[in-house]
Amino acid sequence: MRSKSPLISLVIPVYNEVGNLEWLHSQISDRFGEFKLNKEIIYVDDGSTDGSLEIIKRIAANDKSAQYVSLSRNFGKEAATTAGLKQVSGDVAIMIDSDGQHPVEIVPKLLAEWQKGYDVVVGIRKENNREGFLKRYGSKLFNFLLNGLTAGNTVPGSTDFRLIDRKVVIEFNKLTERNRITRGLIDWLGFKRSYVEFKSPARHSGKASYGFKKLVRLALHAFISQSTKPLQLTGFLGALVTLVSAFLGIFLLVEKYLFNDPLKLAVTGTAFLALFLSFLVGLVLICQWLLALYIESIHNETQNRPLYIISEKSE
Repeated sequence: MRSKSPLISLVIPVYNEVGNLEWLHSQISDRFGEFKLNKEIIYVDDGSTDGSLEIIKRIAANDKSAQYVSLSRNFGKEAATTAGLKQVSGDVAIMIDSDGQHPVEIVPKLLAEWQKGYDVVVGIRKENNREGFLKRYGSKLFNFLLNGLTAGNTVPGSTDFRLIDRKVVIEFNKLTERNRITRGLIDWLGFKRSYVEFKSPARHSGKASYGFKKLVRLALHAFISQSTKPLQLTGFLGALVTLVSAFLGIFLLVEKYLFNDPLKLAVTGTAFLALFLSFLVGLVLICQWLLALYIESIHNETQNRPLYIISEKSE
């Protein structure tokens, strides 16, 4: 039976959000007071250069439920989130962006799903105010490719705004890979999952620090760390090129030299040479696929993920 008044650990990565922090903390304090929820707030300053750390220190000094972790430089949101999850002591942890786009008022809905027995409750963004065309459709493309290239079950609109049970936090903290995407790792862990939809408000202040280049880099890291299917594409392409070039080569040889070119194709020696080169390229790609299988094995071993994860067991 899960506690009706759990301690909720809020993990908030921060990078240059000086215009949002006091407003966000006020929102959290007001809402949690209204809902009568127990909380601890963990701010993780990811090497901010705009005075965000000073504001966080002031917040922590005036609110006993708030604490902070300051990273030595900017390591990125995924590393900051990981650092925050290392510090949590609550029954559940909820990850919240510091720009105000994750509405605190739906926390009771996340908790209601947790009370039903779900270990992971994912916030699904159905609408985002003032979201640009590139970000909106880029996010949809990212989820589509991530599902296609991995064995994942990422639901369109999934965000980092999610609640995870204490046992999920413990298992997450055991993962050791350096290039990581938090939502992908939580999806890989499994556990019982539920979803809560929300409408994302516009940023309260400032501009997003994640530009197009950072988003592309994050997507590439996600594909590489979550899947080895890109390696296997070389084998598929190699087999396709080899089969097609071999079939065409045999067909043209028979058509020209056995039947004396009844189709009037007038195939030249250059065409045969091109097909032969294509055949060799296919063989090279197949050889690369064999190497990719070895690289895949190394990739899986160096990730050092656990062989299995126990959800629950008898006492």
